[in-house]
Amino acid sequence: MSAYSVKERLADYAEMTEEALEKYIPEMDCLQRRVIDAARYSLSAGGKRIRPALVMEFCRVCGGDPETALPVACAIEMMHTFSLIHDDLPCMDDDDMRRGKPSCHKAFDEATAVLAGDALAIAPFRVIADAALHKLLDKDAALKIIALLGELSGFFGMIGGQMIDLENEHKQPSMEVILEMYRMKTGALLEFCCRAGCIAAGTGAAEQLAAGSYGQRLGLAFQIVDDILDVTADEKTLGKPVGSDAADGKYTYVSAVGLENAREKARQLTEQALEQLSGFADNEFLVDLTNELLDRQC
Repeated sequence: MSAYSVKERLADYAEMTEEALEKYIPEMDCLQRRVIDAARYSLSAGGKRIRPALVMEFCRVCGGDPETALPVACAIEMMHTFSLIHDDLPCMDDDDMRRGKPSCHKAFDEATAVLAGDALAIAPFRVIADAALHKLLDKDAALKIIALLGELSGFFGMIGGQMIDLENEHKQPSMEVILEMYRMKTGALLEFCCRAGCIAAGTGAAEQLAAGSYGQRLGLAFQIVDDILDVTADEKTLGKPVGSDAADGKYTYVSAVGLENAREKARQLTEQALEQLSGFADNEFLVDLTNELLDRQC
């Protein structure tokens, strides 16, 4: 991008998201303060806020105001953070570090981390509903977005993907099972972001379908690149121990096909994702972001 770089727009969307999250979950002096502090700790752990950016950018390219989609952007960041807190727990992936900081259950304790994750899984539905009640978001759009979030974060989305992941530890599942797990565990929430941004803008079914298809393919490519980085990156750059997949007995797409074939698959998926953007005007940011995610080093 020339006039507006990916880095600049991501930073703007991240700032909007973080300011709004601060209002949704403020620091409070109350009896349950510890669980609120744990949720805030994980929400403020950093990252590029790619999911909120996708929500607001798809709203923008569909002719809407990104501010309209801001509550949805915050909702998906809460849902994503819930998934990270629970993924890191000893009964799940058992990771002590997240983005260069102690995981929530290490910074606080396991029970508090479970409750903080639970709260962040519930809060998104209130945030979206409140936006409609206060006429910040169209009520019909809010209902569609709430239903979509329930679908793509639950049994047939992120949580279903995590179950498939757990059931296949110390096994060698087929490539089809691996890709389906990635589609659900990672791709489902990215699909939600893209479709929800379109819904917030009030656009039609064709745009929503293309956006969802883009998000699915982006999610698959994103997860495969994650697998590659787990093998090739250094711990300081990655912000968590490298080689953790192999150490945890996880059979990844890289394990199944090798590094070079995995890189080629990620490139193919990225190209397919880019094809889905052709019907959206002013899509330079999305195109450049997609390419940067393929080539990222951390």
